[in-house]
Amino acid sequence: MLEDVADRERDLTAPGSGPTAEELLSRVGAGDREAFGELYDQTAARVFGLVRRLVVDPAQAEEVTQDVYLEIWQTAPRYDASRGSAIAWLFTLAHRRSVDRIRASQAARDRDLRIGVRDLDVPVDTVAEAAEIRVEHERVIGALGGLSELQRECVSLAYYGGLTQSEIADRLEVPLGTVKTRLRDGMIRLRTALGVTT
Repeated sequence: MLEDVADRERDLTAPGSGPTAEELLSRVGAGDREAFGELYDQTAARVFGLVRRLVVDPAQAEEVTQDVYLEIWQTAPRYDASRGSAIAWLFTLAHRRSVDRIRASQAARDRDLRIGVRDLDVPVDTVAEAAEIRVEHERVIGALGGLSELQRECVSLAYYGGLTQSEIADRLEVPLGTVKTRLRDGMIRLRTALGVTT
């Protein structure tokens, strides 16, 4: 890859082939539109080739290449020849823009996947679900039958009636401690009958 870059630089700066990329870039930095056109003609195929290898999708590669040349036009005054050749600078801009596009595309795909999964309607087998609920209901009714009458009354008021322990104590006119004991003992027996280990 680095050898390819070096070969491209030699091709673009070969003597007798007109102004060098550095000269053109310097003129572009001064706002010379004609120099920008020449720079584009000299380098666009190679910049597009680099972008195309990274981005893969031809349409996106074209967009990225356009973005690169827009950035070149806007930032040419900041080009510093002491830090490297003009071609290396162009390729660095192209590489950065390509990586940005790849990351943005991946983020969009990930976001679409998350949204798609969230919005996906999972088919529900209502018959099987109803059968499961009925079987579970019958198991709970059977387990409740194994409780004492006092335990069953407290558990029913708490879970089916939605009453608090204090409300159950008031309704049954028994001490709060008695309600707590009945609920605790009843729940232990229910867990055992239903095979719940926790």
